[in-house]
Amino acid sequence: QVQLVESGGGLVQVGGSLRLSCAASGSIRSINGMGWYRQAPGKQRELVAIIIRGGGSNYADSVKGRFTITMDNAKNTVYLEMNSLKPEDTAVYACYAEARTPGSIYNYWGRGTQVTVSS
Repeated sequence: QVQLVESGGGLVQVGGSLRLSCAASGSIRSINGMGWYRQAPGKQRELVAIIIRGGGSNYADSVKGRFTITMDNAKNTVYLEMNSLKPEDTAVYACYAEARTPGSIYNYWGRGTQVTVSS
């Protein structure tokens, strides 16, 4: 089992910045990658960014050049640095972790944190 706890959401003005954090605990050695998804009211959940332990990262086109995902392996924490925020970035952001054991893949989710960008 992996537990994920997010922090760092809030209210920010257009053009501002926020940094989200997601701390993992539990069976952290099994974690292969972590990332962030978001869901705005009335819209489908979408992948924002994902980072693979020891590997690369990937971003949604809508956030490329504005958001940066990083992982601190020592702290078992993934960060999402969000700059030049736009009203359309308003959503609940949820942390995600993929854990692998021989023959199995498990997905874990945090509770989510609200990000609101005001114009």
